[in-house]
Amino acid sequence: MARTPLGTIRHTGQKCPESGVWEAQSPPIDTIPLSEGETFPPHNGNSTDWKLIAYA
Repeated sequence: MARTPLGTIRHTGQKCPESGVWEAQSPPIDTIPLSEGETFPPHNGNSTDWKLIAYA
């Protein structure tokens, strides 16, 4: 099965398609480790986009 491409964007509340390191796309920029199937959390109390920057 093909991996989700690095640079993929998902939004708070969506399910994570690929285990890895995801970067918040709103300030302050932060990263989180997330496993496939987990739900993207809010960032700083707000909905945001998350970008896959590294595989687990």
